[in-house]
Amino acid sequence: MIFDLSKTNAIANTFIAELRDENIQKDPMRFRKNLERLGAFFAYEISKTLSYTEINTQTPLGIAKSKVLAAQPVLATILRAGLPMQNGLLSVFDRAECAFITAYRRTQKNGDFTIQMEHISAPDLTGKTVILADPMLATGLSMVLCAKELINSYNIKKLHIVSAIASAEGIRHVKANLPKADLWLGAIDEEMTSKSYIVPGLGDAGDLAYGNKQ
Repeated sequence: MIFDLSKTNAIANTFIAELRDENIQKDPMRFRKNLERLGAFFAYEISKTLSYTEINTQTPLGIAKSKVLAAQPVLATILRAGLPMQNGLLSVFDRAECAFITAYRRTQKNGDFTIQMEHISAPDLTGKTVILADPMLATGLSMVLCAKELINSYNIKKLHIVSAIASAEGIRHVKANLPKADLWLGAIDEEMTSKSYIVPGLGDAGDLAYGNKQ
């Protein structure tokens, strides 16, 4: 399943427009906040697909029947760019456990690159629903690499992937390699540059959120 936010009239599309705007991008706090807002929006949408159980809640005047999550998901993110979206997801799933993955592009002199994954810090994901967030889904290589590492290490119940901007090529790569995963995307762009940056995209989300890296 692919959820494309751009097909829906929702205030969250305003957050995406601001994320793309090169003038608004000059305010890193605003950039992080908009990613956080998107994370919360997607958490709400994903929550509609989860399992619930009915409980009795004592009010000052009586008993009310309520539906609550049967189990909290685990929130995973690819450092560092994914942290603001992780915070947004966590603001909704506020009892969720979290997992963190270190992965990055190692670029060669000719411009080619490989994805390097160095470390995963995660609770036991066996039987859990996992939400994996990264703002940009470009080639899809890092997302597939990280997701497969989790899948190979644990018997995950369900995988949801969350990105603010995705390329059409990245989506194809993810669906070919992770056919059971659901994708929750803010917008889908058709093009990428020769260096595998999404066009029109928004630039480097990690640098815009936290400053240029060396």
